[in-house]
Amino acid sequence: MKREPAWRVFATEFNDTTLEQKGTGEKTPSYIITPLGAKINRVYLVGVLTDVEHVAEGGDLVRAHISDPTGVFTLYSGQYQPEATSQLSAIEAPAFVAVVGKARTYEPEEGSLYVSLRPETIHEVNTETRDQWILETCQHTKDRILATIEAQKMNELSFADLKQLGYSNGLCEGLIAAKHHYSGVDIQKYLSMIRESLEYLGPRSIPPLQPEPVEEPKPHPKKQPKKTPSKEPPATSTDDTDAESTVFETIKRLESDEGAAWDDIVQQCEKQGLTEASIEEALAALMDKGMVYEPILGTIKTT
Repeated sequence: MKREPAWRVFATEFNDTTLEQKGTGEKTPSYIITPLGAKINRVYLVGVLTDVEHVAEGGDLVRAHISDPTGVFTLYSGQYQPEATSQLSAIEAPAFVAVVGKARTYEPEEGSLYVSLRPETIHEVNTETRDQWILETCQHTKDRILATIEAQKMNELSFADLKQLGYSNGLCEGLIAAKHHYSGVDIQKYLSMIRESLEYLGPRSIPPLQPEPVEEPKPHPKKQPKKTPSKEPPATSTDDTDAESTVFETIKRLESDEGAAWDDIVQQCEKQGLTEASIEEALAALMDKGMVYEPILGTIKTT
């Protein structure tokens, strides 16, 4: 079973979600689709753990809240996640934490959907890790905003057209579902969210949040893919096997006794023609094959 990627999203986008795609089989994953097209099964977040509360007798169910610059994530951890439940109970709030968790939904009545997370892992981290997550999540959110703008321009939105623009399979599918479900996505709201998140870190250079103007007319995506400042052109000569080989050899070359940093792996693989989406897909395949693993968050090591 393919390992689902952990999306980086802010609490506001996550909590704005009102669309769920339920799996049809016992092992078929379910997803939530955010207004910006993130097709989420798992999330990676870093923020401030503000409170932890035991909401069932015996401590079998724990509820916690983690805040980021835009809002609050709600976590529920129970008897089927004993390690995460124990970790949550042991951390003294407030504290900076990094969490990988699965999206969960609650629909008390038709048309009313609430989202939360079930943590898989949770660790205390420092402010530098939190700041880096904010920067990375701003970039990922910006990419989805630009993709949403492109999707809104298309009268006949198709997976093939979006794929030609270099977007991952998950984002292509999410953009299509989001366009049919959400009406009038407030792009300016999410642009403001990015700016406020960056300003939260203090004075620093804020990257442009709109595509740079081009001199020539924009081509139709079927004839010539449009390039945006935040996207690398898709590699056309590297198939899945080659991508896995490139990622694996890069990890071997970079790793120390602790492993190789994810950011370093991405940087080196992009120099060899891979996009971040293809790197993530290759890494998921390598993990499924047992060739690499993640000893700590953000660090990859060969077996």
